[in-house]
Amino acid sequence: MRVSELDVPEEIKELLYSRGFDELYPPQAEAIEAGVLDGKSLVMASPTASGKTLVAELCAFKHIIERGGKVLYLVPLRALASEKYEEFQAYSKLTKRDGRKIRVGVSTGDLDSRTSWLGDYDIVVTTNEKCDSLLRHRSPWMEAVSLVIVDEVHLIGNDRGPTLEVAIARLRQLMPDLQILALSATIRNADEVAEWLNAEWIETDWRPVPLLEGVALNDRIIFNDGSIKGLKPLNRLDPINIAMNSVLDGGQSLIFVESRRRAQSVAREAGNALRGSHRKRAEVKLQEISSNISARGEKTRLSDDLASAVAGGAAFHHAGLSSAHRRIIETAFKEGWIKILSATPTLAAGVNLPARTAVIASYRRFTPGYGMYPISVLEYKQMSGRAGRPQYDDAGEAVLIASSSDEQDALMENYVAAKPERLFSRLAQEAAIRGHTLAAIASDYAHSEPGLIDFFGQTFYGYHYPMGNIKLILAGILSYLRREDMIQYKGDYIYATDFGRRVSELYIDPLSAVVLRDGLREDGVNFTDITWLHLICHTPDMRPKLRPRRGEMDAVESFLEEHRHELTVKLASDYDYVDYETALGELRTTMILKAWIDETSENDLFEKYRVAPGDRYSAVH
Repeated sequence: MRVSELDVPEEIKELLYSRGFDELYPPQAEAIEAGVLDGKSLVMASPTASGKTLVAELCAFKHIIERGGKVLYLVPLRALASEKYEEFQAYSKLTKRDGRKIRVGVSTGDLDSRTSWLGDYDIVVTTNEKCDSLLRHRSPWMEAVSLVIVDEVHLIGNDRGPTLEVAIARLRQLMPDLQILALSATIRNADEVAEWLNAEWIETDWRPVPLLEGVALNDRIIFNDGSIKGLKPLNRLDPINIAMNSVLDGGQSLIFVESRRRAQSVAREAGNALRGSHRKRAEVKLQEISSNISARGEKTRLSDDLASAVAGGAAFHHAGLSSAHRRIIETAFKEGWIKILSATPTLAAGVNLPARTAVIASYRRFTPGYGMYPISVLEYKQMSGRAGRPQYDDAGEAVLIASSSDEQDALMENYVAAKPERLFSRLAQEAAIRGHTLAAIASDYAHSEPGLIDFFGQTFYGYHYPMGNIKLILAGILSYLRREDMIQYKGDYIYATDFGRRVSELYIDPLSAVVLRDGLREDGVNFTDITWLHLICHTPDMRPKLRPRRGEMDAVESFLEEHRHELTVKLASDYDYVDYETALGELRTTMILKAWIDETSENDLFEKYRVAPGDRYSAVH
């Protein structure tokens, strides 16, 4: 299907021509034929770089221009929201039927806000959590939304998934005629997601750049098409050796590793290995990027390590980096200056950074309670999907690493040849339902037990399972909320108290509110900064809790003895190892936050506590 055949306004076609589009990819044509431009809801499950974003753009901006509709674009991460906002600015020159230009807005911040100003925008890009917050505040403009685009809908299956499925259910409750376009990586049960959303669905493995998936053993890679690629011995470490072979052939490489520490060590080694191999212009540019990193933000050992790796042509990417440094790295990699990027798996679900080769250095991750545990096929497919750059590569290569022929066979069977897992709801957990139950009552979406059960029945969980389990959990939650004075009953009618309504608006877990309230009521405590900070760190909303490293236990326990009289929370006994370890994590986080508000520099925080700027930012936001 050619752009000229599309049933969209001519100015959209002209914009597409100016961006080099003339013919649609097969998945894009399939989506058009499924009726997405005619107002039909659709689940589009296809690999990375197969053109899902263009379908979303066509659908959104035709909807705005021809129907005068309002569009909500949901993403899982703030970084993705910023990326989409920038991409959509190209359409801000288009004119609506009333003669005004299209306005693109973005909102990812304060969760305790109605953000009424967003009502003036035609398309609003926001995170799933911000959308849920806007629904809790009953922002009037939300009821004008007529199209919702859900990016990465397969993330319903992760620990933040309940917020997304509840937000979708609530949007459909408010606007029964809502059109939904759900975009996803390839998942096994896209048809079930579509049935839940009353949508059409398409599922395809088509990619603009073919993907070869294989397993490396010693000096060669066996791919799933039967081909074998020999590896030159360029580095002693297998992941870097595979990456450098790709660089030698003119490509770029992503190396996915299991931890931040390893991401940094791999980047350091790769930078040293690449150093001196670049042309003069590239050497100058890399030095410029390295200097830019050193000049942005406070100087720390982490920023020094990053700048040093970049000077050699490599870098690392993880949540510990500041947002400024992440943006510099992402831009330099997209522009081709950085040749090897080592990253934790969060990158696979985050910004769009394709490379010719994606090396999955370890298929095991540390999982609390399980130790090192194999990753899911879906996570592997997310990482492998980053391989292959449209317009640059004839094929992408995704490579796992084996240490024996038996392991090589197992990896080929369990990952390369395997299909992603089915998607299941994570809603049926007390911690997940607790806040959403209070929000439904406080925001006037439901005022009775049958009403709440009916609402949760509209979620993906409700589509999949009988409601018996939810009923049991819900009964306990309602009893808890009533006992803690967040809700009251008038016959069968349930309403939120002022306390409950404010807890919902603040977008905090009701359990966090109880911890804070009860702590403030504690008698005989000398309230200090330590008291407040530790109370906050004790709430379930405080994430991450920065647990002590080896060698820090004595310092944390000394801090406890020194400040015990300032704490309102009764600490777990050291006989209860799991709870005691959590308690020490709360104390260490308190120590770090106290140092930060006392204006300790980022470098001193890193040197003393090994807390990266990104971690500190997460803790205080």
